[in-house]
Amino acid sequence: MCGILGVVARAPVNQLLYDGLQVLQHRGQDAAGICTVEDDVFHMHKGPGLVRDVFRTRDMRNLRGTSGLAHVRYPTAGSAKNPAEAQPFYVNSPFGIVLAHNGNLTNTAELKDELFRQDLRHLNTNSDSELLLNVLAHELAAQARGAELDVEGIFAAVREVHRRCRGAYAVVAMIAGYGLLAFRDPHGVRPLVYGSNMTDDGVEYLVASESVALDTLGFSLVRDINAGEALFIDFNGSLYTRQCSDTPTRFPCLFEFVYFARPDSVIDGLSVYKTRLAMGQQLAVKMREMGGFDDIDVVIPIPDSSRPSAMELARHLGLDYREGFVKNRYIGRTFIMPGQASRKKSVRQKLNAIASEFEGKNVLLVDDSIVRGTTSREIVQMARDSGARKVYFASAAPPVRYPNVYGIDMPTRDELIASGRDDAQIATEIGVDRLVYQDIESLFRLLSENNQQIDGFEASCFTGCYLTGDITPDYLEALHASRGADSAKAAQQQLDLTLATTD
Repeated sequence: MCGILGVVARAPVNQLLYDGLQVLQHRGQDAAGICTVEDDVFHMHKGPGLVRDVFRTRDMRNLRGTSGLAHVRYPTAGSAKNPAEAQPFYVNSPFGIVLAHNGNLTNTAELKDELFRQDLRHLNTNSDSELLLNVLAHELAAQARGAELDVEGIFAAVREVHRRCRGAYAVVAMIAGYGLLAFRDPHGVRPLVYGSNMTDDGVEYLVASESVALDTLGFSLVRDINAGEALFIDFNGSLYTRQCSDTPTRFPCLFEFVYFARPDSVIDGLSVYKTRLAMGQQLAVKMREMGGFDDIDVVIPIPDSSRPSAMELARHLGLDYREGFVKNRYIGRTFIMPGQASRKKSVRQKLNAIASEFEGKNVLLVDDSIVRGTTSREIVQMARDSGARKVYFASAAPPVRYPNVYGIDMPTRDELIASGRDDAQIATEIGVDRLVYQDIESLFRLLSENNQQIDGFEASCFTGCYLTGDITPDYLEALHASRGADSAKAAQQQLDLTLATTD
């Protein structure tokens, strides 16, 4: 999961892109990058770390130009950090192309073989984003054939990218001498929106992963870029769109609404905040049907993304809602930290309990989801250490039982606490008196009711159904083995660092 931005403006865009990355920082904290274009010359700066740490005043001064794109990176968990994989990526043929990508390709082995043996292109990293860039570059070159590239040729190249690439991807790219290109995979898994801003010098356009970036930067939301659709904005500000897939379907990622997206965003016509409220209401309905929760004294959210669901659940059950945990906002998300040991260690650095809200009470903790269970187990113990008599737990999302291969950090079943366990066994594992999960059917229903133009949702981590049709047991086994190797490498690097700092 990453955050991307692309802009064609009438004034320098370095500050605008920096501010946009700050707004999208929740989508990735591993690395950040900005590339601008000035008179067909690219200016780029990128590196590992948070946005505020990557860019200095001298870097910003060098990012000259009135068009550009930007990226915050969220790597596959367990992989060792590689500064070379910070985005955007660049190739100089044809024309010079810079690309930033959110998502994950699933046919990388096939594409690498094609690029090397047929397209005669070389890769410098293992990033599927660089792979996607080279596929796009090859198809643009095929359309140009040594001549000027036109808009129809650009859209034809995107059509070929859709034909060759499988998986989830939202892309922004700049083509030197031409303009900004943005497109979304034929299933529309990863989000992408665009907006406009009218200035005295003309209209400006901004493409972003989430609508919140448009809101905060002063742009008006036009609409989502549709599944399979491409949008091209030339450097003069003319905008063109084209559907580049023969069979587009609209299946946005369900986990965006559960966890990743900011609550003030709107994705595919659905308010993330209202969706999370509805999830809490549906949980309340289920708990009433189940019975046995009459002794709950207080509902407490696990900050931050579970708050709307917890508030609505408490309201519908007629229970008190309290803030029982204080969050240290200077600790990164535990969900996307690469090692189990560092994930466990960071929980108590990240959250601290307000003991008076737990002492002598039966509490219902509400979280957006339970993935590995490590964080949940630690938080439940914090509640008990603070004097809670009973601890109930509600998940606003269904059980996460299957790997996700479309860009979210849950690639192997071994790490998923719900894999191979029923609710009672999971409750025992995380140490709660009782556990309640959202029903997947209810979640589908409440989301579909609010936008009937959506065909469904990418929910493979809940259902085990992979919409690209190419995920086999062998594929998942190979992914599992690869992740194990990456985790061992990351653990060794951490050990080496610890030994170095203690010598």
